[in-house]
Amino acid sequence: MELVIGTKAWSTWSMRPWLALTKTGAEFTETLVQLRRENGISEAEILKHSPSGLVPCLKDDGLTITDSLSICEYLAEKFPGARLWPKDTAARALARSAAAEMHSGFASLRGECPMDLAAAVHVATLSEATHRDIRRIVALWNGLLSRFGGPWLAGGEWGIADAFYTPVATRFRTYGVKLSDFGDAGAAGQYYERLLERPEFKAWEAGA
Repeated sequence: MELVIGTKAWSTWSMRPWLALTKTGAEFTETLVQLRRENGISEAEILKHSPSGLVPCLKDDGLTITDSLSICEYLAEKFPGARLWPKDTAARALARSAAAEMHSGFASLRGECPMDLAAAVHVATLSEATHRDIRRIVALWNGLLSRFGGPWLAGGEWGIADAFYTPVATRFRTYGVKLSDFGDAGAAGQYYERLLERPEFKAWEAGA
């Protein structure tokens, strides 16, 4: 099994399936493509692995799977013992919904607060559109943590939904976002700190 990823300091899309795959405990080969090269080498290197020209890309048993959510779904089916999705139907549906919302939404937060694990922590001036994104994330986290009792979004098992919001937690850290300013009474802030203490994330960050 080979996972092709982009630069660890920047590639949120690569981080998510890498965290999920690491959680399974399966052995895999990591192929790193350095992004943002002025000479365009990155795209040529990615195309050697990924027909979409994008990372991440998972190669396994003759399959080439692109897109972080598709890869995570594949891993959840291949490694059911890792419990990447909750067993409970309602918890699984809401976890999938949360992951999908992250996958396709929050454009303002993405644009104004790109992930950069090498950047110094600083307080950024953010637009109202980004404020709306943060308020929505805080509400989503608080709602799921309250419904399922934590410590993770869908209950007691860390899973794909948590992997998808780990890059968001790094953004909040880097840009000095205080969740208490966006409607959090404490639960969302504690969750964000737990995300950054996960051993999978610590391993990713160490390699960035």
